Order: sequence, then C-alpha cells, then structure tokens
Amino acid sequence: MRLHLVRHGQTGSNLRHALDTGAPGAALTPEGERQARAVGQVLATERLDAVYASHLDRARATAAEVARPHGLGVTVREGLREVLAGDLEMRTDADAVERYLGTMLAWAGGDLDARMPGGETGRDTLERFDAVVEEMLATGAGTVAAVSHGAVIRLWSITRAANLHTRSAVVQVLDNTGVVTLETGGPSGWYATRWQDESVPHDAPAGDGPGGEPLPV
Repeated sequence: MRLHLVRHGQTGSNLRHALDTGAPGAALTPEGERQARAVGQVLATERLDAVYASHLDRARATAAEVARPHGLGVTVREGLREVLAGDLEMRTDADAVERYLGTMLAWAGGDLDARMPGGETGRDTLERFDAVVEEMLATGAGTVAAVSHGAVIRLWSITRAANLHTRSAVVQVLDNTGVVTLETGGPSGWYATRWQDESVPHDAPAGDGPGGEPLPV
C-alpha cells in the first residue's frame, strides 16, 4: 500500500504557535483553505482508493479537498489526531513548548512510557495511529491519503519507516499541507519515498525516533 500522510492547512493557532491539540480545534484560515485546495489538486493526479482524516476540524476540512476530485468520502478516525498537549493545551510560552518537545525527545530516546503532562504516553500515541493504519491495510486499498498533524506524522513516520534517520535534514520540517509518502509490502515493512519535495533514499539508516523540533498542531 502507498500511504500519503498530509499535514492539514494553516490555522490561526499555527500563526500564534499555540499548542492546539484538543477537539474540535482551530479552523483553517483563508490561506489554509487555499493550501487545502492546492494539495487536493496535486493529489488529484494520482488514483486514491480512500481518504482518512483525524476528527479535528482542520484535518477534516483539508481532507474534504483531497477527496473531492476523486468523488470519495472522508473516513474520520480519532486515532489520527495530533500528539496531545494535555496540561499544556493552548499555551504559547517557551516553558510549555520546551516541556512538549522534551517529552517527545524522551520518546525518541526510547522511553515510550514517558507521559506528556496530563496527556498520553509515546506508546499510547503510536499505538492509536498504528491501529488506524492497520485498518487501512485491511481494506486492501492500493493508495490512501490520510490528513493528520505535524508532530504525530513526524513521530509515526520516523519510528515506522525503516529508511528514515532521526537526524536527517529532510525530516526536520513539515509545512502545512506537506505530504510524506510511504510504502509497504517488502520484508522491511514501511519505507518512505518522499518527504515534501525531497525523495528519500531507500538505503538511509533507520532512526530511533523523531529529531529536531516536532511541529505541533
């Protein structure tokens, strides 16, 4: 299966750098709506068998534009939501951001039982995303687009794709409506083929978790 993981379009919380991970979350800005239409046009050139989205408004609105050219509905799954900020929700201060990133760095170091303050563990986060991907695989679909969120896309991709390296420059940025494309079917499981506009070598060394600063919301 080919899996396109799409970050949602721009929101007001993105502009404020707020840790906005709760439901229903911020709506798309006019620029975010334009971005959603644009990524929908890009993915219109490829056959899609299904489109999924997290239950947050910004992901569902972006997914609707991805699904529209294909005449598809959007399958909404809460498991695709962002890494939950917990007690840090909607904060913009440096201390909150540092604690959010620090927890994700602990996950990157292998401590998947570390808990976001008032939120999930790394194990919880990966397992809920895994469950939705397993559902996609079980449908037998050839190509699926899933609209989700910056931090969780990076976390899941880097920990599940055999050819992504934690400190590789390509994984440090995932813009609004940026697309990460992965494929599975070989003995090594998932591997990434593209990260936004960059192709990913299949022989890149595997990483042990996310690097850089994960992109929330």
